[in-house]
Amino acid sequence: MTSPGDVGPGPPSTRPALFLDRDGTLIADLHYLGDPELVAPLPGAIDALRELQPRFALVIISNQSGIGRGLITEAAARAVHDRTIDVFARGGVAFAGAYYCPHAPEESCACRKPAPGLLVDAARELGLDVARSIMIGDSPRDVAAGRAAGCSHTIRLGPDVDGADGSQRCDDWPAVLRALAALGGPGNPR
Repeated sequence: MTSPGDVGPGPPSTRPALFLDRDGTLIADLHYLGDPELVAPLPGAIDALRELQPRFALVIISNQSGIGRGLITEAAARAVHDRTIDVFARGGVAFAGAYYCPHAPEESCACRKPAPGLLVDAARELGLDVARSIMIGDSPRDVAAGRAAGCSHTIRLGPDVDGADGSQRCDDWPAVLRALAALGGPGNPR
């Protein structure tokens, strides 16, 4: 399921992206969230993304297996997704696109992370330069998807992650800002 938006200035395939997991990265992970009223941004996420959006197209990439498992409806998942976009928009953050995989793990689809399908689709549809892009998420699946798609850098977000998967580890969104500042110029990781 996709919903591309406006990626802002820049010719096709030249703008880098921040590919962002949703649950546990942008909002609190409440496991199979089906109530849009429970969407709660993680501390610092809105401020950090508002600061980063001039450098990167912001793209949500999320597994929503609760749909395929029959735990939430497609309509409920869409309502949560839309609410997430709306809450961030009220904070001044515009997502270039928002993509989610509705399949259960046993369906072995090409869009469920750690497969790179959603990132590849987003890059093609939005004209993004994956080689200059970064994947940020809270699980090894996110890191693997970013690597498989060809992202130049991956960041694991959360106080309980160890970075053993080779990703850069950041406890919180202020740490993500510091890490990205250390990488170099606009969307140009070293």
